[in-house]
Amino acid sequence: MPSTRLVGLLATAIRQQRQSRELSQCELAELAGISQAMVARIEGGDRAPSLAVLERLLAAMDVQLVVGVEPLDAHLDARIDDLASQSIAERIDALGLDRLLGRLSDFPQVIIGSTAALLQGAPVPVDALEIALRWQDSKPFTRWLETNYGQRWNARWEEFGGVWLEPEEPGEHRWSTRYGEIRATMCDELPETIEVRHGERSYQVVPLVELELTEPRAADLLRRYRDRQLAGDG
Repeated sequence: MPSTRLVGLLATAIRQQRQSRELSQCELAELAGISQAMVARIEGGDRAPSLAVLERLLAAMDVQLVVGVEPLDAHLDARIDDLASQSIAERIDALGLDRLLGRLSDFPQVIIGSTAALLQGAPVPVDALEIALRWQDSKPFTRWLETNYGQRWNARWEEFGGVWLEPEEPGEHRWSTRYGEIRATMCDELPETIEVRHGERSYQVVPLVELELTEPRAADLLRRYRDRQLAGDG
């Protein structure tokens, strides 16, 4: 059977889970009630497991499969590889991060999400500045948006514009501005941060360990990056 991307992903996932538990192929096969030869073929990408066999293999390691989809043209793996070849300074410059942050001086904010992960060295794709803002600062934020040609994301039409700017109004906390896109998480109190420095600038960011506990999107990207590292080492 010809190998496919999905077969390869399953093979890598099973092999990594087995190795992390320090199980041999024979031991996993015995736990799952299949032959060692079948485990070897599945891990080698030479055989696609049936759903029943896949569930038995995962259950034997006390894990389960979580299925998600994404657009084919996202090419996340290629983007991660490309970002990994760049310095952090290059990634910051490509995002226009300093230019945007330099103009967000009217109210306190904290860098969160994938932006915070990037500033801590993780080569994850970032398409917007992700920040946490306090509700008490929503009015100066709205004034800033008005001054800088802000448009809020309209989920109905899947484009920016045509809805109220104010964070208090229903809708995603996502805006386009003259300096770039901003995605905000509104909160009563700003989260705890650490300081990271790049060049002459320091940034207040949520630590990676906290991102992985509280922000699913950033956690998924970090996990994807680490899985690719493990696959490359293997």
